[in-house]
Amino acid sequence: MSVKLYTTPSCGYCKQVKEYLRQRKVPFTEYNVASDTRKADEMMRKSGQMGVPVLDVNGKVIVGFRESEIERALKR
Repeated sequence: MSVKLYTTPSCGYCKQVKEYLRQRKVPFTEYNVASDTRKADEMMRKSGQMGVPVLDVNGKVIVGFRESEIERALKR
């Protein structure tokens, strides 16, 4: 399973997503788009959004902390 998480340090919802994933023992790779413009461009290309958090769960892109959508993507 591949989970990529695009975040910024000041994002409250990003912190909630990280805690959600950690509680479920889901490994993820975090990218700080505030300091990594290459990853910020990648995130915008995938999601069409500039806001965070953005998750990429095995190619399924989810914008925001939407538990039910994240749960469905993790079960695939």
